[in-house]
Amino acid sequence: MAENRFISLSYDLFIKGDDGEPSLYERAPKEKPFQFISGVGYTLDLFEKNVINLKPKDSFEFEIPCSEAYGEYDEGSVLELQKSIFTRDGKFDSEHVREGYIIPLSDGEQTFNAIVQQIREDVVVVDLNHPLAGEDLRFKGQVIENRPATEKEIEAILNPKGCQGHCGNCKEGCSSEKCDKEGGDCECGCKQS
Repeated sequence: MAENRFISLSYDLFIKGDDGEPSLYERAPKEKPFQFISGVGYTLDLFEKNVINLKPKDSFEFEIPCSEAYGEYDEGSVLELQKSIFTRDGKFDSEHVREGYIIPLSDGEQTFNAIVQQIREDVVVVDLNHPLAGEDLRFKGQVIENRPATEKEIEAILNPKGCQGHCGNCKEGCSSEKCDKEGGDCECGCKQS
């Protein structure tokens, strides 16, 4: 298995603008760099492959086609949902559900983000496509740091709430002695399934 690496870099991300010319979409400056651990699925595969072997101060410029980034835009992923789904205390949640907002939705098994496109009288139109679906991504930047990741850094990525083992099944891995063995919450904050 390949060594996990801690990579820190600055970049500018360009996509095609309305005029067909490259347009700056996002920037990760040196003062607030993009940082990730390789080999844990945190970044796009092609992004990782393009920077994994670079050294600090190396510059890079590459493009990831939409087919290998976030896929083509899917019109079937634009849904009209009943406005009643978005109620809080019996009223429509106009504070959190607004046009342009990204909201979490759940199908009972997983949670995913949706962009609110429109709010009509009885429905809320949401777009489940990634904001960069259908876009070719051009990255230009510089590596700040590239070194072996520490066990602590890898653990922080794999268990972001500081849980040890598989807290999703408390009986088999929560390190807390205050863990509710019957499926409650671990002391470490992981919600039991």
